[in-house]
Amino acid sequence: MKVLVTGASGNVGSHVVNELVKMGEEVAAAGTDIQKLGRMFQNQVEPVYFDFTDKNTFDKVLENVDRVFLMRPPHLGKPEDLYPFIDAMKANNIKLISFLSLMGVENNTIPPHHKIEKYIENAGIPYAHVRPGFFMQNLSGVHAVEIKEKNEIFVPAGKSKTSFIDAADIGLATAVLLHSPEKYKNTAHTITGPEALDYYQVAETLSRVTGRKITYAKPGYLRYRRYYIKKRGLDKGYVNVTVALYFMTRMGTAKEVTNGFFELTGRKPRTLEEFARDNLKYFV
Repeated sequence: MKVLVTGASGNVGSHVVNELVKMGEEVAAAGTDIQKLGRMFQNQVEPVYFDFTDKNTFDKVLENVDRVFLMRPPHLGKPEDLYPFIDAMKANNIKLISFLSLMGVENNTIPPHHKIEKYIENAGIPYAHVRPGFFMQNLSGVHAVEIKEKNEIFVPAGKSKTSFIDAADIGLATAVLLHSPEKYKNTAHTITGPEALDYYQVAETLSRVTGRKITYAKPGYLRYRRYYIKKRGLDKGYVNVTVALYFMTRMGTAKEVTNGFFELTGRKPRTLEEFARDNLKYFV
């Protein structure tokens, strides 16, 4: 039987696929661009067309599948958007869903991840939720523009601390869960990097690695929101979700450091400095 990986071309999904392949698993890599998936994984996996909003794609992707990595695409803001596919998984007797959730979401009903977790649990499907901290890739991705062009980090996180984790580490931990479905049935795992840093410390780290003086701009919510929607042209719904997450971050929800990654993998999670050195091209 195969493992289905949704969002297979994404930050986390691509690492989940690669780690499962190393473990000898058969993988169906799902997404809307079959050619891209074929190129990414060089025919080591089966690329399958899948769209959360098209029920006609559900049966095909679940063929001969008994475990699923489930992630919520950023453009689907409502938890209800994922419910029809979760119902389809229940009908197909899936042995384990590993859902990419969010750190602290068990006590936070605002993000859509909370309701999705509950829906999976109430459906009676065996689960292993992954609740990571903020991705290091947020810095090398969406926020890298200001770092490169203005030498500043532009996020409304105030003085709060964040235990950043590398998406590659999330991918490895998730693959471990999917590889041993009986062992990890009906569990949840909060995984973080090895340290909690405020954005002044992040700026210091990036300054050290790049050899440039990078500062933390510390904008307010409105300035950040206006800039990302008007200047950067990003989707309003996406920006609003990030504002909500930074609001929660200021409440202290992102600073916890756990041993969850080591317990699953026997390895230490990567530090932000190691990540920045390995991904220097995104910051210069």
